Amino acid sequence: MYKVMIVDDESWAIKGIRNAFDWDKYGFEIIGQFTSAYIAWDAIKEAKPDLVFTDIRMPDISGLDLMKRAKAHDLDIEFVVVSGYAEFEYAQEALRYGALNYFLKPLDVDMADPFLAELAMHFSQRSAARNHLLLDALTSPNEDEIKRFLPISDCEACYYQVLSIYFEGDSMDFGKLLTLEGKSVYAVEVEAGTRKRLVVLMSEHKACLEGYEDEWVLSDKGIHAVGISSISGELRHLSKLVKEADLSASRTFLDEGAGVVHFEPKVHLVKPCIDDIYRIIQGDPLEDMDAYINGMQEYFRDQQLGMSEVVYLWNQAVGILINAYAEELKDMEMEFLNYSEIKERFEHFESLCSFLHDVLASVTQENNRSLHEGDILSCFNRMVAYINGHYEQKLYLKDLSAQFYINQVYCCQLFKKNLGKTFSEYVSELRIKKARELLKKTDLSIEEIAIQTGYVEYYYFNKVFKKHCGITPAKFRKSS
Repeated sequence: MYKVMIVDDESWAIKGIRNAFDWDKYGFEIIGQFTSAYIAWDAIKEAKPDLVFTDIRMPDISGLDLMKRAKAHDLDIEFVVVSGYAEFEYAQEALRYGALNYFLKPLDVDMADPFLAELAMHFSQRSAARNHLLLDALTSPNEDEIKRFLPISDCEACYYQVLSIYFEGDSMDFGKLLTLEGKSVYAVEVEAGTRKRLVVLMSEHKACLEGYEDEWVLSDKGIHAVGISSISGELRHLSKLVKEADLSASRTFLDEGAGVVHFEPKVHLVKPCIDDIYRIIQGDPLEDMDAYINGMQEYFRDQQLGMSEVVYLWNQAVGILINAYAEELKDMEMEFLNYSEIKERFEHFESLCSFLHDVLASVTQENNRSLHEGDILSCFNRMVAYINGHYEQKLYLKDLSAQFYINQVYCCQLFKKNLGKTFSEYVSELRIKKARELLKKTDLSIEEIAIQTGYVEYYYFNKVFKKHCGITPAKFRKSS
């Protein structure tokens, strides 16, 4: 709800403003009404409303004075002026100081709802823009950028921690997760996707961030997973904490019921899996490759390994295999990936292991293809046509390979041979091309464009778009 205050020295005028609008319908809540501008100013500083309806001419402090004071105190508050004075100079001055609009008393009831609908749209767009800037700042190592957009003036923070929260449904009540009331902890929520929130926790006392998590209560109907970063006393480490929190929450890649996960890297425990890959390519192939892959998945479960360990396993395997079979794997999608790229490419850990299984099998024994080359090419062309028409959906090479009867290892080679790019590169180019078009030609929000082009998480969409275009979606739209 957007918080509203009404300031007018005449009680009847306040009543008229309250009754003219259907506040709840458009997401507004009146949190204060004042006939004294002095008292109103103290309340504005304390509560920091989103919107203030104010008269211009009032005793002692005018509506214009309120606007000037808010600007001088760097308060992010919008103003609407409602006045009994029709002189153009009043309206001109109010608009010069940033008023969203200027109305004459008494308010025209017929214009009330359309105006409030416009206000709701304005606040929604403003909130989205602010969220994008904050998200960009949090994922940047630039401390000045973080200070510019992170509202930390209310908290002289010395210690920071980040939560990455995945939830189901259209909204998430952060209050269901933990209670900060009475605690010396300040929290800032950032939307990172349609069903993902980042929460930055700040406190002057490290113990406040260490000791309160036992009080958290996950909702059976809301929260899907919570990743918890380590604690740092350095503001410049926030991008690192965001990554830690997201890696922890990404345990769902291995275990759907991950719940609350603290960041605890255990990459040293992956060594036995890496040693087995060395052993296989050095001429000691396993008799039962399926048993090896299943055993690796079981090992990860038993050791409670997470996304950090998955990334380490994948990148170590890629390095080993490319070093040993550079020529055989030159057209494969054997490339180093970060955790976001792994989640985008593979549906879950089982799918990643299945791909490694097929790669190891292909380099240690001759693949027998059940289809002739012509049939394979026909199936591949149908697969590409399917991708062209469904790129906005979740697409995994393993599923497509099964659907079109092509071994996924050979499928990788076909993409490189026939299209000059990998499967992932091909899909990404389709999605980003469409995203650029929508950013230029529509007023859809960036979140809506991300979803329409196949990216559930704005956070990841932002990274992919910047990788392809050199700038963020928000900056691309602004420059178009």
